[in-house]
Amino acid sequence: MILIVGLGNPGKKYEKTRHNVGFRVVDALKKSLDFARDKLILLKPQTFMNQSGKAVKSLMAYYKLPLANLWIIHDDIDLPLGAIRVSQNVGSAGHKGVESIIKALGTKDFLRFRIGIGHEQKEDAENFVLKKFTKKEEKILERVIKEAIEIIKTKI
Repeated sequence: MILIVGLGNPGKKYEKTRHNVGFRVVDALKKSLDFARDKLILLKPQTFMNQSGKAVKSLMAYYKLPLANLWIIHDDIDLPLGAIRVSQNVGSAGHKGVESIIKALGTKDFLRFRIGIGHEQKEDAENFVLKKFTKKEEKILERVIKEAIEIIKTKI
């Protein structure tokens, strides 16, 4: 079993924000699941972003999953909108959700799918990640979500 966790904040207020890209990828992945249903657990923690580690640790323990079977999908302010990076065993780079997971598990050695949301340096990161995408950015995001799903499918 592989636990795929999309990071975001619960509630309608945050639904279309940049910080909820992880949730959106998991939702799209669920809709496209014509494969490997019995091999995957999809999780959208209903804790706020900075408490994601609690939910992840709990599910990892419940299913007795090894770290190799934990995949995290999250927004990355340091990547341009449209970019996707797959990484493992790297720090949180200030991402509070990833930081929470690292702290809860005591390791950073898990697979991460980082989805670029861009960032204009004019405003602070905390306000920027809670903003919604423009219509033009939404079109880019739709393409990126499809690409992310294809990348995930190749790794399953």
